[in-house]
Amino acid sequence: MFDTHCHLNFKRFKNSIPEVIQRAQAAGVTGIIIPGTDLYTSKVSVELSNQYEGVFSAVGIHPHHAIQYQKSNVPTSPKVPLGVSKSQIYKSKLKSNIEELKRLLTHPKVVAVGEVGLDTFQYTNTKYQTYQINAEFIEAQKQLLVEQIKLALEYDKSLILHNREAKEDLLPLLEKHWDKKLEGKTVFHCCEPDIELLEFAQKHGIFIGVDGDVTYGAEKAEFIKKVPLEMLVVETDSPYLLPEPLRTKKEYPNEPKNIPFILQKVVDLKGETIVSVKKIIEENTKTLFQLPKNK
Repeated sequence: MFDTHCHLNFKRFKNSIPEVIQRAQAAGVTGIIIPGTDLYTSKVSVELSNQYEGVFSAVGIHPHHAIQYQKSNVPTSPKVPLGVSKSQIYKSKLKSNIEELKRLLTHPKVVAVGEVGLDTFQYTNTKYQTYQINAEFIEAQKQLLVEQIKLALEYDKSLILHNREAKEDLLPLLEKHWDKKLEGKTVFHCCEPDIELLEFAQKHGIFIGVDGDVTYGAEKAEFIKKVPLEMLVVETDSPYLLPEPLRTKKEYPNEPKNIPFILQKVVDLKGETIVSVKKIIEENTKTLFQLPKNK
């Protein structure tokens, strides 16, 4: 079993990574993909993949962090050098960060660009609650995403896509910048229960990530019923989205060891045997991330 999306590079796990990986292995999890959300967590992801067998890295900048590339967030005079426009400064920062991602992408255990995408959700009770979800912010997210799609193509890496309430912007952008090389190597991480997303995924060979929220209620469960098993991969999104019954018991944080709860829910929804579901999902995962398959 693989956990195809967990954030062991977040500070929540800083002092417990060996134990977390040990517990995952004891639960039968043999592979873990750790996506970055900014340059720092991308670097930590690469470091962890270097330290642990069966751990792989994805590097990328999450749409939340596109705020740093907005012209309105560039310091005003006198901090801006004479003769340099705000536009030049934020474009220079974006270019510099993309160059740093390029350096990370050369590491042999980096299998994907991610977690990247678009997000127009208005968050509450987090550090993102002050973000203005306006045209400038969305445009900055789009520019960042396009640059990172280019990276996936240039370095022949898989693509982990984040989408939260941004379908109307995301799908046209993907259609415009899509390349056949991304087919079978892209995933809608924690895919929203939306038929239009599913149809787009089917058209373009995109996998669907299933998380612990599939155990929360009928809407997500009914959606996953409609997704062909050959399109599914499982992910915890640790430390978030703790599956039931652990969520009711408040056994936080979520960890890769909880993949079996998500897998069992897929088994129940599909009416297949655990053996066949595990086999197909593992094959899907290895296809998605271009990992060696069992002979």
